[in-house]
Amino acid sequence: MNDAFYELAELFFAYSFLAWLAETAVATFKEKDFKNRGFASGPFCFLYGFTGVLLTVFLQDLQGDLFFLFLGCTVIATAVEWYAGKLLARMKQKKWWDYSGKLWNFDGYICLQYSLLWGMLGCFAVRYGNGLVLGLFDLLPDAVARVFVWGLFVFGWMDLAGSVMSVYHLEKKLPGLFRWNRRLQAWTYQLTARLSGRIEQRFVRSYPSMLQEREHEEDEEMCSLVQLFWLFLIGAFLGDVVETIFCRLTAGVWMSRSSLVWGPFSVVWGLAIALATALLYKDRDKQDHSIFWTGVFLGGAYEYVCSVFTELCFGKVFWDYSEIPFNLGGRINLLYCFFWGIAAVVWIKVLYPHMARLIEFVLKKTGWMLTGLAVVFLTFNVWVSVLALVRYDTRSDGKQAVSQWEQSMDAYFYDERMERIYPNAIEQ
Repeated sequence: MNDAFYELAELFFAYSFLAWLAETAVATFKEKDFKNRGFASGPFCFLYGFTGVLLTVFLQDLQGDLFFLFLGCTVIATAVEWYAGKLLARMKQKKWWDYSGKLWNFDGYICLQYSLLWGMLGCFAVRYGNGLVLGLFDLLPDAVARVFVWGLFVFGWMDLAGSVMSVYHLEKKLPGLFRWNRRLQAWTYQLTARLSGRIEQRFVRSYPSMLQEREHEEDEEMCSLVQLFWLFLIGAFLGDVVETIFCRLTAGVWMSRSSLVWGPFSVVWGLAIALATALLYKDRDKQDHSIFWTGVFLGGAYEYVCSVFTELCFGKVFWDYSEIPFNLGGRINLLYCFFWGIAAVVWIKVLYPHMARLIEFVLKKTGWMLTGLAVVFLTFNVWVSVLALVRYDTRSDGKQAVSQWEQSMDAYFYDERMERIYPNAIEQ
């Protein structure tokens, strides 16, 4: 495990702890009573740690430009907060925080004043905070720091397990899962039961409105994982078709826009459709402009993250908007963000209801057979595509094929073929 992993882990736990201190201090000051504001039982707000790592990984290239760094931090942190709020609300609970009483809020999950605060804190963290945190950890011997990190990982997982069990009231329903090891079962059950008891009591104190609403909640319509898989597959196909036609109309050429080596599938669009459906399908009765601005904001953040992720993993830039006005690092631009907003409205309001009925019809006719075949094909396709892209990158650096898989990639996915599949891939 390389040093980068341990550095990111140190930042994750440091920011989680500092955020817990800040959240708890502010809440305690307001309520005149001690309040533990983290989801977990321990002194950590893991959502902040996760966001700090995201900002560190994805915004390093913006450190020299304070304005765009602030903008990037604001967008990504706000997107994380909105996603987290929506996902937590799907856990058979109500809102874990509510900004409905604040100006310029959206859905009560995000609001302008906190988005600006996240932007400022993110700028400070990326430009100065990371160096301070890592400098403190450097004072520890390497062996001690690594043992400390792994100890925090173990504690964190156990703490989160207790939190999830408390939310779903599973403490008394899960012992059978641990029959493979009676001793481990007893120890794990006792530990998680204690954590769950503490968490349940803390939820009553810190989130009384949420627990009061739990008594009156009814089972809500759920979007199943099988449906999300098919939406991903359909969205990947439609996204590739739309982008191909768009390139033909604007650039006058037919150009491959696929993310995979076999078939017209755009993974970026597929994931976007699945995520948008999971988070927005219950809001489809809202006004069009509300869904539009949600798509603009979250679509832009999503595209930016995808751009940085593919560059870090494969050493290639798959799209560059540097020549388009109002762009951010060439990764996103205002015009295409508006396209994301339009796509969100069209999908949620028009296409999704028809697609949901189509998927239900297909599943009734074919059962799990077609779904199983599609999962196997897509999994194999993604795996081969990743290997082909990795080898494409290392081959461009002059590395010779040594292992069998590298030789296979060179034989079947040589440079000319990869250039046809990924014509916009630019080496970094």
